[in-house]
Amino acid sequence: MDFTTPPYLLKNASVQRVMLQVLLALLPGIAAYVWLIGPIIFVQLAIASLAALAAEALMLKLRDKPLGLFLGDGSALVTAWLIALTFPPMAPWWLLVVGVLFAIVVAKHLYGGLGQNPFNPAMVAFAVCIVSFPALMSQWPALGLGLSFNQQLDIVAGLAPRVDALTGATPLDAIKTALKLGEGSIDVPSLLANQNIFGNFAGRGWEWVAAGYLLGGLWLWKRGIVGWQAPAGFIAGLVLIAGALWLWNPAQFANPLFHLFSGGAMLGAFFIVTDPVSGCTTPKGKFIFGLAAGLLAYLIRVFGGYPDGVAFAVLLLNICVPLIDMYTQPPIFGMKGEK
Repeated sequence: MDFTTPPYLLKNASVQRVMLQVLLALLPGIAAYVWLIGPIIFVQLAIASLAALAAEALMLKLRDKPLGLFLGDGSALVTAWLIALTFPPMAPWWLLVVGVLFAIVVAKHLYGGLGQNPFNPAMVAFAVCIVSFPALMSQWPALGLGLSFNQQLDIVAGLAPRVDALTGATPLDAIKTALKLGEGSIDVPSLLANQNIFGNFAGRGWEWVAAGYLLGGLWLWKRGIVGWQAPAGFIAGLVLIAGALWLWNPAQFANPLFHLFSGGAMLGAFFIVTDPVSGCTTPKGKFIFGLAAGLLAYLIRVFGGYPDGVAFAVLLLNICVPLIDMYTQPPIFGMKGEK
């Protein structure tokens, strides 16, 4: 290759290549999922993938777009996997399909398809389903449940009744509910001491899932697929407000480490706020977007009505993207700081 004249394209940056690497980066978190819950997550990933590809094909056909080109770019699969990983692992199959269809048909194609959607499709799916079906979206299985794969499959398929153990709350929801019911008689340190629920620091076993997403996210950053600004901003926003309130009243508020490794914080930091379509495009804008999303996610999960606020925080910031980008444009070369 001749590097003496432009264009200086040093690597293949196709959509398909980028999406494939994002899928690979999710594998450590998926491996931790399998270790904790079992292989039922593969069934959920398959259901979501098939629904996403079918919806994508239908919309491409209706819009008279080439099927091969867009079905093979991997964007629908990334959306499907993110939805499957944010939904409860034994959610009924139809709930997953509803979320995927809404993401692909409404949040993506009704806005013009890939590159045109103003809102993150996976987060739209999560928000719509948790508002519409709050009970089903809150049924996370207790670890050590002891269900065989066939029993888990029957629950997903609706062939068996949903057992009581599936109503177990996430660590975030458990700590919020306990503090509310205790009305001052229970403090956070005493709750976190219960390792059967909260494990070492952020939820029994679920810290490993978050660590898997962190590992995959760092790999994406190392390969240049995602920049550092949005993840750093999100983590900084979450840590700053969590740390400030924890230092002020450690009996009422959990420490920053708990918030970083519980819920969807790590998945949000590296796989959600880094979305190049619905997120900001300027370097400063990406950091501001991530910072504000981290702050909002904390406020919603601690003071709001939902146990985790990543999805709603991201969607609210998606609305602000044009404004953030407008005020964070870098100076034009040769204009001495003028924009």
